[in-house]
Amino acid sequence: MSERVKQISVTGTAPVNIAVIKYWGKRDEELVLPINSSLSITLNQKELCAKTTVTASCHFKSDQIWLNGKEESVSNPRIQNLLRYVRSNYSKQKSSERENIETWGIHICSCNNFPTAAGLASSAAGYACLAYTLSDVFGLQDDHNISSLARRGSGSACRSILGGFVEWQMGQREDGSDSIAVQIADENHWKELRVLVLVVSIFLEFLLH
Repeated sequence: MSERVKQISVTGTAPVNIAVIKYWGKRDEELVLPINSSLSITLNQKELCAKTTVTASCHFKSDQIWLNGKEESVSNPRIQNLLRYVRSNYSKQKSSERENIETWGIHICSCNNFPTAAGLASSAAGYACLAYTLSDVFGLQDDHNISSLARRGSGSACRSILGGFVEWQMGQREDGSDSIAVQIADENHWKELRVLVLVVSIFLEFLLH
């Protein structure tokens, strides 16, 4: 009889997306459901991306997260939304032969190859990447699940799951099951299009009110 799995680790990357039609508020804060549909362009990951490694282990006593090499609080409500979602859905779908990984601790290590919180949609790339890696660890891999999961972390993150021109559909259902991202044109649709990003500071942006 083979030794049972005690640790699962997945690493992934996700791109930045730039909205060309923004969403203007939420009709449901908890499920992160928008009041209107939105449209974005997904940028090439060779230039801007988030990279995340998620490790689940029966030896981890608690959940922990590191962002750009610095440990942060895992109690962030948006992170907790994602962890609850994958653990709950795994519990509903697992068979008796599968590991009880919903009870394991999870360690998350994430970094960006561009300045964080500098107006470059780092949260969209970061939560899209976290959604992808968590979905892989828990065996919940399909675009619908990943898009729905990413939305719970950061609304615009669902658009970073797909390439090209992507619409985040507002949906109509109260449970948000139809509020997902869909690709409406691939990356070759407008070959001449270029996005110019000028980084003038590595520091966090500050907004004046």
